[in-house]
Amino acid sequence: MTGRDVPLGISVVVPVYNEIENLTALLGELKPLLDGLGGTFEVLLVDDGSNDGSSDEIDRLAAADPRVRGIHFERNCGQTAAFDAGFRRARGRVVVTMDADLQNDPADIPRLIGRLDQPDRCDAVVGWREKRRDSLVRRVSSWVGNTVRNKLSGDSIRDTGCSLKAFRSETLERLRLYRGMHRFLPTLLRMDGWLVAEMPVGHRARPAGTSKYGIANRAVRGFVDLLAVRWMSRRRLAYRIIRETGGTDAK
Repeated sequence: MTGRDVPLGISVVVPVYNEIENLTALLGELKPLLDGLGGTFEVLLVDDGSNDGSSDEIDRLAAADPRVRGIHFERNCGQTAAFDAGFRRARGRVVVTMDADLQNDPADIPRLIGRLDQPDRCDAVVGWREKRRDSLVRRVSSWVGNTVRNKLSGDSIRDTGCSLKAFRSETLERLRLYRGMHRFLPTLLRMDGWLVAEMPVGHRARPAGTSKYGIANRAVRGFVDLLAVRWMSRRRLAYRIIRETGGTDAK
């Protein structure tokens, strides 16, 4: 068994697209916090075709600490692909996702993981940004988007756009994602029968760099993806076997 095969306690998956100014600070917060939890961990930085030097910076950070792993795409493929690549390579019993822009607060991670182990066991915990540090336009557009998604999907997730989430690794093993589906991870997991809880988390102003999402690309693409999820929800197989008879083993 190689080092890459050894199971770990926590895997943190972070999509990266042109975030060179934030990567060192992100790991500066993440590593001491994860060290303080007392178990083993890894941080997977998934470079989604960056062109600002983030790729080289990820390699530098990975060379300096074996607990940091760089995964590099040939070209920009989108956030869903970055999450999926991280999920497929994560070794942790628990998988945590977050953004690289420092707006998610790493200090919330212990609470998310702790929620997984409470008596009323759940399989995934998704954060919702209690106090958004975004412009009024982005906050309103996010509220409208969440309302429409919940109405059409039949779900009740407060904040599908919050990347800070924690999952038991087994919930992700059979999950098949398509472009744009990272916005619907809680709904997809519930469709598969997993228990999903929500938890308020912090939200911070972006210290450097610029947002990669605008209202137009969120609204149009998000609505098309929503129709796909709605179709999947209505067409999924939902049966329960109550009894089987006959069929003795052949001698």
